[in-house]
Amino acid sequence: MSATAVIDKAPPPPTATERPTAAMSRNMAVDAYRGLVMLLMMGEVMHFWHVWKAYPTSVFWHILAYNQSHVEWAGMSLHDTIQPGFTFLVGVALPYSVASRLRRGDSFQKLLWHTIWRSLVLIFLGFFLRSLGHSQTYFTFEDTLTQIGLGYTFCFLLAFRRPRVQWIAFGLLLFGYWLAWALYPPPGPNFNYQAVGVPADWPYNFTGFLSHWNKNSNLGQAFDLWFLNLFPRSSRFLFNDGGYLTLSFIPTLGTMILGLRAGEWFREAAPRIPVKKFLIAGAALCLGGLALHFGHICPIVKRIWTPAWTLWSGGVCFFFLAAFSWIIDVKGYRRWSFPLVVVGMNSIAAYLIAHLWEDFFIDNLRINFSRAPFQIFGLGYEPLLTGIAVMLLYWYVLYWMYKKKLFLRV
Repeated sequence: MSATAVIDKAPPPPTATERPTAAMSRNMAVDAYRGLVMLLMMGEVMHFWHVWKAYPTSVFWHILAYNQSHVEWAGMSLHDTIQPGFTFLVGVALPYSVASRLRRGDSFQKLLWHTIWRSLVLIFLGFFLRSLGHSQTYFTFEDTLTQIGLGYTFCFLLAFRRPRVQWIAFGLLLFGYWLAWALYPPPGPNFNYQAVGVPADWPYNFTGFLSHWNKNSNLGQAFDLWFLNLFPRSSRFLFNDGGYLTLSFIPTLGTMILGLRAGEWFREAAPRIPVKKFLIAGAALCLGGLALHFGHICPIVKRIWTPAWTLWSGGVCFFFLAAFSWIIDVKGYRRWSFPLVVVGMNSIAAYLIAHLWEDFFIDNLRINFSRAPFQIFGLGYEPLLTGIAVMLLYWYVLYWMYKKKLFLRV
């Protein structure tokens, strides 16, 4: 996709499934969806949980707080849609990127080397962000950027294969990963969960066959106990507090493949919009994930990116994409999406700003304006009002970059 976007002046709505006749250099629906994903991530700075703790009887703030945090194990909140959405959209953009570079005359070899370089940059960016606050490089592979980097080159290679091969790869990937976990011995009745950071009375552990996917007592934990201790560390790796794993990049690649198919459907259907295909794919994937979960075959757990989670979250991504495409491309309502597009066009910059600049903005707001303006509605709302101010500053920086045509690319 090119580096600039054309924001048109709301032409007449097209027919039921067609794009507007005006040529667009970017897929605005994809940029808007990506912008929503990034804003949900950046929105953590508003700290809904702190407001709910100040007003624990409020159902409204309880709902907002729940959806601004990751579920403990099985299930999904709105916040849990961020990483699969970002990963899915990487796959969606891939066919556009490949086509653009091929039109410029780049060879396959040049494209491949650029892809490998991009993968390595993403992996090391993840290391950099996870090392903040540590005394040395903190080698861990569960960061969103690192997970994408580990699978990106494989997804690129699949982009040159027929759809049938892509679907076969997707199926084998998920089945093989599920089988490996199913064959690994589950934790026994006397397993010491406290030794791996899980309280003995933690209520989210599965029983029976699904116990293969319990927190920090699974195949992925065993792999990390070996793999992560190959790197220099200030202390021996024993477990990840959240249960996140290196091997999750394998089913995460499955999410990228789903995005790849969506991007190719966009290009194949042009100038029409394959909204129905997105909806059918979304329904099929969600039903597949639910069948695996409630059939006690594989649980829907985002933290370890189970195959059932790949199906379920992939279906949700297709629904989001269908909604944005229908509103923006089919109905022709575009102006409302501009704030999202500004963020979506600079997603890497948004990701880094949210991780690197939060404390800088908060400290300077308090130094230069004191805390009083943010306590106008009481101490309970101070984190929210401070966060809103920071979000506005985030967006303004990205808007300035948009106006200057400064787009951070890897």
